[in-house]
Amino acid sequence: MKDDAEAAAVREVWSLLGLPGIIDVHTHFMPKSVMDKVWKYFDAAGPMVGRPWPINYRMDESKRVDTLRAFGVRRFTSLVYPHKPEMAAWLNQWAAQFARDTPDCLPTATFYPEPGAADYVKAAIHAGVRIFKAHIQVGDYDPTDPLLDDVWGVIEDCGIPVVIHCGSGPQPGRFTGPEPVRRLLHRHPRLALIIAHMGMPEYDEFLDICLDSPSVHLDTTMAFTAFVDQLMPFPTSEDPRLRAAGERILFGSDFPNIPYGYREALDAITALPGIDDAWLRGVLHDNAARLFAIELPSG
Repeated sequence: MKDDAEAAAVREVWSLLGLPGIIDVHTHFMPKSVMDKVWKYFDAAGPMVGRPWPINYRMDESKRVDTLRAFGVRRFTSLVYPHKPEMAAWLNQWAAQFARDTPDCLPTATFYPEPGAADYVKAAIHAGVRIFKAHIQVGDYDPTDPLLDDVWGVIEDCGIPVVIHCGSGPQPGRFTGPEPVRRLLHRHPRLALIIAHMGMPEYDEFLDICLDSPSVHLDTTMAFTAFVDQLMPFPTSEDPRLRAAGERILFGSDFPNIPYGYREALDAITALPGIDDAWLRGVLHDNAARLFAIELPSG
């Protein structure tokens, strides 16, 4: 009954906006061995971020898929990311099979600066990948590493979006922050980047990058929530740039690795001052539907 009540509460949000559901561009499905290590990291995240980080949706894979479907999430992702060489191609194989078994998951892939990266990225594109994930913090690499030149070039040419964790939250890395992304876009100005977490905590700089670069998007993952606002608050929720960038802001949740309920992520966005229902419809569904050419349900 608790699960049913939560699902009804989530569905109420998008139903009241007249939407057919939600498109969540930032969810994680990974091989069990990798997900277990991710959860272990978050279990120890208290000393790292100054507070506990409980995994709210720590459940088996099929239950997690069913939970998103019960929430009315029409499309979601299986964002995988490597932290070392010779890992990305294996993750891509797993994610491709997961997408074949899970038709409402956008086929997802990743990469790492290593010899042969362009080859397995091309293979993923040929196999029908719809979205890539790059994690600059965990991967600990410069996005302008020469080993990625051909990777970015082929992704730019085909226009497939890349969710890129490049902000310095929850902890800074050697290559996080706006400057490496500016250098990347200088080389590849047509890249369809999706800046994860609104660029947390460098929100201002990444909003400027989004507005200056027509192909750059932002995802809302964890931004505006009480959990994040205690650590890395958005400068002002009345920032007019939020409205100006409205058509390129996409909803993301970080499911299942969030320390609060899914409805809270939605409430944090719907409670923003100065935005209207049209803006919310775009962020929660229509912007991603347009970016990924997702048709409305028939009937």
